[in-house]
Amino acid sequence: MIVEFLLNGEPATARIVSPVSLLDVLRDQLELPGSKNACEQGECGSCSVVLDGEIVCSCLVMAADVGDSEVVTVEGIGGDGLTPVQRAMHHSGAVQCGFCTPGIVVVAADLFARNPNPTTLEIKEALAGNICRCTGYGAIIRSFEKLARETS
Repeated sequence: MIVEFLLNGEPATARIVSPVSLLDVLRDQLELPGSKNACEQGECGSCSVVLDGEIVCSCLVMAADVGDSEVVTVEGIGGDGLTPVQRAMHHSGAVQCGFCTPGIVVVAADLFARNPNPTTLEIKEALAGNICRCTGYGAIIRSFEKLARETS
């Protein structure tokens, strides 16, 4: 089965030969390693992508179901330089091992695109599906609070 969809603003084609997740196709077939494979149960958020305008765990989405959809991965956020979300995390020391970082960047970029000045509660709610075992969230939340203040 051939699945065609829009990936990070560009047409993409995937060949699906068995039931496989969108995450596996992104990483193994389309060579986009940014989305991480951690829990494979939709619990950690490290594989978060934007699918047709909604945040989803790509490990739970069957690749065969994304035909004619639009998918944005961490590689599709921003451009050549660091995005405001990435800069905020970097300057606040909100990154350690980096395993959760791509999913958090995707979620935060989506949040700030929808609401340039989110409250602390809105930031926490947006991050609720992303587990970080290293930073304890303090630095991550502070980085986004600072970004929200700077954009208001």
